[in-house]
Amino acid sequence: MAKKPIFVATHPRACSTAFERVFMTRRDTLRCVHEPFGDAFYYGPERLGRRYEDDEEARIATGFSNSTYKTIFERLDREASEGPRPFIKDMVYYLFPEDGKPASIAPSLQQVKRGIGTEGANGVNGAHSSNGVSSNGFTHEPGNPTVVPKELLSKFHFAFLIRDPHYSIPSYYRCTIPPLDKVTGFYEFYESEAGYEEVRRFFDYLRAVQMIGPHLASGKNAANGSAVTNGNHGASGSNAHEGVEICVVDADDLLDNPAGVIERFCISVGEEFTPDMLNWESKEDQATAKEAFEKWPGFHEDAMHSTSLKPRLHVSEALV
Repeated sequence: MAKKPIFVATHPRACSTAFERVFMTRRDTLRCVHEPFGDAFYYGPERLGRRYEDDEEARIATGFSNSTYKTIFERLDREASEGPRPFIKDMVYYLFPEDGKPASIAPSLQQVKRGIGTEGANGVNGAHSSNGVSSNGFTHEPGNPTVVPKELLSKFHFAFLIRDPHYSIPSYYRCTIPPLDKVTGFYEFYESEAGYEEVRRFFDYLRAVQMIGPHLASGKNAANGSAVTNGNHGASGSNAHEGVEICVVDADDLLDNPAGVIERFCISVGEEFTPDMLNWESKEDQATAKEAFEKWPGFHEDAMHSTSLKPRLHVSEALV
């Protein structure tokens, strides 16, 4: 059975791009897709974020003003069909309405019901009724906090990457004030983009519908055949559901012990670990990163110009 695409769900400034660079070295077996859902969230006709709501010129200039959630999933389908297993790293909040608003399935992702069209729709949110149809005529799935149907979410092998907010939020704030704001194009700090609430709600939802869990990615279950790989329990597939073992990477652990954390992550997602994954000095490595990261200028400079991931020389204060 083909392996599901890996989806590393995270929040801003979680060292996720450095993490992604590790897997960019595995071009023989993995095809990295860098933060695709921001195109629809910020720029497309179904946009959920307000950052560029009043700046049509900026949206058009990105080249993504026609991106919908459907076109992004179609791209991921193409990536999956072309060979290597997709490795997607993205911000979870791109799948959520802003500010805790109730979610309806994105117009491009839902089956249009008889008598209910999507023409002239602006956004995907509306007050929900008891029959699963929101006030703007769009459906929602009970319990699903995202704009993506459960059926589509079930196609991915989810893992999570988090970082202490004492580090990530100040880092994100610096990207929204001078001098970096002129590079990033983010001229205001939005608390809604911190992403922690969305990560937790998404994690809880995936557990509730058994797309992850119940086992932890600790390696303790593998010996007795109860570990979960690519959606099935054990070798026989008995007691199977659509879940995978729970895998949450803490950025502090990653920075202190890159090899150990990456090796354990690889076991969890069913990929081979080799120490050379932690080095990317070749011209091809650098060209691959530049092409992927240039869509978000100012956010990925350190990771873009790096050549390896080595243990940091000090232990984070957050761990003391």
